[in-house]
Formats: sequence, structure tokens, C-alpha cells
Amino acid sequence: MIDLRTLREEPDVVRASQRARGEDVGVVDRLLSLDAQRRSAIAKADNLRAEQKQLGKRIGKASGDERQELLARGKELAAEVKAAEAEQSRASEEFEQLHRVVPNVVHPEVPAGGEEDFAVLRHVGTPREFDFTPKDHLELGEALGAIDMERGAKVSGARFYFLTGIGARLQLALLNMAAAQATENGFQLMIPPVLVRPEIMAGTGFLGAHSSEVYHLADDDLYLVGTSEVPLAGYHADEILDLTGGPLRYAGWSSCFRREAGSYGKDTRGIIRVHQFDKVEMFVFCDPSDAEAEHERLLAWEEEMLAKIEVPYRVIDTAAGDLGTSAARKYDCEAWVPTQQAYRELTSTSNCTTYQARRLSVRYRDSEGRPQTAATLNGTLATTRWIVAILENHQQPDGSVRVPEALRPFLGGLSVLEPRS
Repeated sequence: MIDLRTLREEPDVVRASQRARGEDVGVVDRLLSLDAQRRSAIAKADNLRAEQKQLGKRIGKASGDERQELLARGKELAAEVKAAEAEQSRASEEFEQLHRVVPNVVHPEVPAGGEEDFAVLRHVGTPREFDFTPKDHLELGEALGAIDMERGAKVSGARFYFLTGIGARLQLALLNMAAAQATENGFQLMIPPVLVRPEIMAGTGFLGAHSSEVYHLADDDLYLVGTSEVPLAGYHADEILDLTGGPLRYAGWSSCFRREAGSYGKDTRGIIRVHQFDKVEMFVFCDPSDAEAEHERLLAWEEEMLAKIEVPYRVIDTAAGDLGTSAARKYDCEAWVPTQQAYRELTSTSNCTTYQARRLSVRYRDSEGRPQTAATLNGTLATTRWIVAILENHQQPDGSVRVPEALRPFLGGLSVLEPRS
């Protein structure tokens, strides 16, 4: 949830954020009005309870007619307190419901607009010029015995697949390389649960505008995660953290599940947009004053991983209207996919400021020992989709694929992936 201090003291900042996202600006005034009603109802209920307490003391000392009058007033006051508490509950519930759906306040440097309005921060590497007609990742993967979409669809339906043989080994090599880099940089490696309770999914902001993307197991009232960001965010829910030694950094390795609602007809070929994939995700809890610097560090670690697979990519500053509910700013790294003649997302890193931690009640103690809301950030280190970029960018005329040098130790020393004869 957004900081109420910002809402009350800088409502124009929240209005500007809503406008940049293409969201309803009027929600700010409605939220302010509900906040005033809620605070008024709380004050009224508190005053009536205080009066009721004082009346109780007077009744104990009174006698005769005075006592009867005070008892009568006590009955009236009890009814007034009950009504005031009901009003307080109603006003608080209305405020809470609206407060929870307002997205995070975007960073002032984030470009306004939608999906196509991102700002390109830099290009790294140059797309390769082929002296033969390149094959797409699926044709390469099938020839290598690495990807089986047909049997994936037979077993589970559209947008499912098997990674077979060298495909399975390639994914494990990628994720192991990501896990190794994470641990070398002080991250604690985690294998989290992939089913979470509703309050954890809601706490990370995934049950708002993007709820249609999430798989829900109704009988158990549990959600399949689309990223290990979700269980890692919930790991310290309702806790006060010790951040005196700096940020707490975790790297979660998990399978991820996405319904891809609304994406029918997009990227139906191959493993670019699928319902299940594996990922190593960085997640950080830190002092809010450190969040922007930590965001840059996460991006640098992502770029370090991309350098290891030797593919051209660009870094974009995602536009406000394309940000998730929880993100104040998000950088994407998009690799060049030769057969699409386009850059496609391989990593993203988001600074969620205090938005998620406020919903999940994750706090830390400041220098004076007072509890404060922590900041959270996340970032991708490797996913199944990276196989697309590796196969297409490192393919050779005979259909074999060169293995990037940094990846070879994680793939048993293989330097080339050969097609099956």
C-alpha cells in the first residue's frame, strides 16, 4: 500500500503517479475523503469510550436520583458507542479496500505511457549478422532433442512442453550458474514453496489488476506462484528485521506458473510465453533509503549474468502504464532474438519501495530503535526463456549450437550442442 503520509502531505504526487500510469486520478480524492471519515469516526468512538469510562466511575460514587440519571445516560452512551464503533468499522473497511487497490507511486523519472513508451537506457553488444538463414529456437531445439512441444501439449495442453535430454541439462546449467553467482554475491539460496496463502499473494500485489494471470486452487484456497518473489516477500511477513548489517538478500529457485490470460495468439510457437517455467529470482529487504542504490546493484547482477551467455541486449526503463501494481520503477533487460528481429525480455528488476512490506507488515528498527516499514526489491537471474536467446544467437550453419564459455563448466564441459543424427 502507498504511504499515508505521502497521500496526506503530497496528494499531487499521487495524482501525478496515477496520471502517468493511465489510472483513475479521482481515486486520490476519494481516498483522502475516506481517510478523513475514518479518522473522524475513530476520534468520535475514542471520545465516547472515554466518556463511558468516566461515567462508570461517577456511577460507582452516586446514589439516589443522581445514580438513576447516570444509569440512564449510561444506556444511551452504550448505544452511542456501539453505533460509533460500527461507523468506525465501516469507514475503516471502506478506506482499507480502496487503499489496497491504489498502485505504488511511480518514481519521478519513470516515463509516462504504456507498453511501447519505455525509454532505452543502453544497448550492449551488436546483433550478429548471419551468412546463412537462421533457424528459430524451436526448430533448433527439436533437432537437438532439447524441446518437445507436441508431447507437452498432449500431456498438459497448449503452452506446455518437455525439456528433454540436452534441453533439461541446459536449463539446469543456466539455473546453477545463476545460483552460483547469487551465492558468490552474498545471497542466501532458497527453494521456496510454490503454493501460497491468499494473504501472501495479495500482500505482494498480484491479486489486483493481474489476478487473471494467477492459478487458484479453489478447494485449498491456495495460489500457484508466478514468481518466487511471492513466497520470498512473505518469508518475513509480520516480522521486525535486523538490517544493521545491510540488506537481506535471497535468491529463490522455483517453478513458476502463469495463466497468460489475454495473451492468446501471442508467441504461441516455442517456449517464449508458456504456462510453466523455472527461474532463479533475487529478492531483497532493505532500508528504504538504500532501495534506489540496491535497484542499480540488482540490474548490474542481471547484466553480469547476461554477459555470461554472450547475447546482445538492451536495458529499458519501463513506462509507468506497464509497471506492475507494486513497482515504483522497473528495468528490463531484453535480448536480441534473431528470427524475430526484435528484443525480448529476459530479466526484469523492480523497486517496490515500501508498498509490499507495508501490506505484509515487514519492518525494521531505525537508528533510534523505532519500527519502520522496510523496502523490497526483486530481479531475475535466469529463466527457461533464456534458452531461446542462447540457441538462436549461438547457432551454427549445421544446426549445432555453440555453448557460451562461462556456461560450459555447468554443462559438463560441453562446448557445442550437436543435432541428433
